[in-house]
Amino acid sequence: MGTPLGDFVRAKRDSIQPEALGLPERGRRRSPGLRRLDLAGRAGISVEYLTRIEQGRDRRPSVAVLNALADALGLGPAERAHLRYLAKITGGECVTHPRPAPPPRAVRPAVLESLRLLEPGLALVTNRLGDILARTGSYEAVMGATGLLDAEIPNLTRYVFTDARARDLFADWDTVADEQAFDLWLGPSVESGEWFTAELAPAAGADFARRMNRHAVPARGVLRLRHPSGAALRLRRVTFDLTEEAQQLVVLLPADAETAAAVERLRRTGRARRPPRAQPLRVVSSTAT
Repeated sequence: MGTPLGDFVRAKRDSIQPEALGLPERGRRRSPGLRRLDLAGRAGISVEYLTRIEQGRDRRPSVAVLNALADALGLGPAERAHLRYLAKITGGECVTHPRPAPPPRAVRPAVLESLRLLEPGLALVTNRLGDILARTGSYEAVMGATGLLDAEIPNLTRYVFTDARARDLFADWDTVADEQAFDLWLGPSVESGEWFTAELAPAAGADFARRMNRHAVPARGVLRLRHPSGAALRLRRVTFDLTEEAQQLVVLLPADAETAAAVERLRRTGRARRPPRAQPLRVVSSTAT
């Protein structure tokens, strides 16, 4: 039985062509990518040891071996961080609870106050499972027509993989799906990630499982939306990690003047459609556990 670490190393090895690393072509082979012999030689380890790592029979490679594998595979900073994380959970160091469980969803008052200060901007607080825990009123006004916020606890990952409207909304749906699947590896805890994956997998199908096992580290470029109103939005994402709570504060900034004008129009229209309130608009936050 494999491990997340072994699956990642094998997937990266299969994705690299020998000529990309200056290695000679060794003729036709049954599987694509780099041979174990070549990767082991570049990393300075034995083929037998590399095989044990890939097959999950060695779950605790040393830091030196991890660094050597990262160098041999030509990993970038984000991929190196993911390799270290997978080594940690594969070795069992992250597991602190015996059973999978949903994560806490409370948002600190100081974070909610920060959201209020970001009005009228588009901003939200989310965790790596995709739960939208809090959002500005402007985000709600703009995204309300997409169906993303229909659930009691909106979840971006569930929306992407199970709601047909997501494929219309996200111009680069495949890329967004890869991002959401990858983020599950970085969930609030190993247990909550397992809980959510087990819950989502039956509804999301084989495509979801395939993306989970690819370990593709996303580039996270400009987010392109085809809004139901007909507007084409291009948004830059600025993410602030809230490490203590395993949450993120995400700010969406218009990438061009056309998007800025469209967002302002949608924000005003979305607010006008909502019933009037006696109090100023408050940040919407889910604190259910």
